[in-house]
Amino acid sequence: MAEDDLAETGPIDYLVVEFPGNRMTGEGLPLLIDLVDRGLIRILDFAFVRKDADGTVAGMEIADFDGDGRLDLAVFEGAGSGLLDAGDLSEAAGVIEPGNSAGVLIYENTWAAPFATALRHSGARVVASGRVPMPELLRSLDELEGDAGSDPGAASGPSATA
Repeated sequence: MAEDDLAETGPIDYLVVEFPGNRMTGEGLPLLIDLVDRGLIRILDFAFVRKDADGTVAGMEIADFDGDGRLDLAVFEGAGSGLLDAGDLSEAAGVIEPGNSAGVLIYENTWAAPFATALRHSGARVVASGRVPMPELLRSLDELEGDAGSDPGAASGPSATA
């Protein structure tokens, strides 16, 4: 990718998705393909890694994960850009439990490219980015609900004493 191409690129994210017991059903693949087909994301690199019970890490080839006789990820074969290297896969394996495998995905948020490009052209820059994990979001919502239920007379908003 040339520097000129990067000027029009959306934010780049990565995911490491753990599959307990190396059980990959392929259930999410049609949804991933749909995101690509609709132009919402562009896959830059996609790889799989396995962590054996003894902690040994190995890359995995694209395969027939659900056992139906068809390569489940054939549509992504050759999608590798070289962005993911052995060190990245080893790092990804470091966050999964022994006996499990993981898919590692690097993708561009193409839906956000026009917005990101406009920001770059105006001189703005992203100084922080992140994701709120679903368990944390649910815990926070539960805490908020508990707080609201514990004091029905409490004022809401930034300042209760104006």
